[in-house]
Amino acid sequence: MYDTLTTSYTFSCPVHGSTHVRLSRFRRLEELPGAHHPAVYAVEFDCRCGSGHPGLVTHEELDWAPLGLQEQTPFLNLMTSRMETTSSELGELAAARIKAGEWPWTFFCWPEERPRPVYPSAFKLLAPAERGDRVGLLVRCPVCGRVSVNLVSREHLDVPFVNDREVGVVQHLFEDDAAATVDEFRAELWSGSFDARRLGLE
Repeated sequence: MYDTLTTSYTFSCPVHGSTHVRLSRFRRLEELPGAHHPAVYAVEFDCRCGSGHPGLVTHEELDWAPLGLQEQTPFLNLMTSRMETTSSELGELAAARIKAGEWPWTFFCWPEERPRPVYPSAFKLLAPAERGDRVGLLVRCPVCGRVSVNLVSREHLDVPFVNDREVGVVQHLFEDDAAATVDEFRAELWSGSFDARRLGLE
């Protein structure tokens, strides 16, 4: 489902059969009611065929697989001419970076006026800019439970531990139903003003 080497998820596509999608191409994430071990998320994503499609992803695939903490598909190591996996090396590297105070994903919580570490399962809505590589991101803070909107680069979402030094923050306290429709979110996001905030976690 998730390929650590390409940092992409594999989903079904009615045109291509299957497609590889990076996190920044997700548009909506919603935890489904029912089982919690693992929890399952319904996602909507922009496909390379030009349409949006639904998909399902487990909590482990969403939050843990990008860190290399799951067994990966073997690849041919051209240096050794052997089939190898990356899971042990990437998992150890991720653990070492987290212990050193780095976090794979961060966002700026506007109600708390501080950066917070976060996992992709806290993302609710994503909207790409019409130009450039920026993405508007609606996040529910795992600490205070309120939602904030950040403007980040695609790499900030797609590649763990690659965090923007500064992000744009919408200065607005959103209600719990802020994720009601993508269209309303986009309208408010791209009409709003942003303040640049530093993301250095202490």
